[in-house]
Amino acid sequence: MKAKDFDKKFDDSQSVIDDLDLSKARRPEQEQKRVNVDFPVWMIQSLDKEARRLGVPRQSIIKLWIAERLEKLAG
Repeated sequence: MKAKDFDKKFDDSQSVIDDLDLSKARRPEQEQKRVNVDFPVWMIQSLDKEARRLGVPRQSIIKLWIAERLEKLAG
């Protein structure tokens, strides 16, 4: 498909998802890398309490709080 045809289809609010090869799509700087961090038991308990209160997994709380802190440092 030519770019102008693709653009027209998109501009006409038609779905273009089937025209894309998403097999190698990446989100820059969003790739995941696993890290292991040891926390004291009291900290895990506090994280779990807050996670239960918000209805989210512990990992989400950790990611959110670290992201907030890093944004402040970058700001």
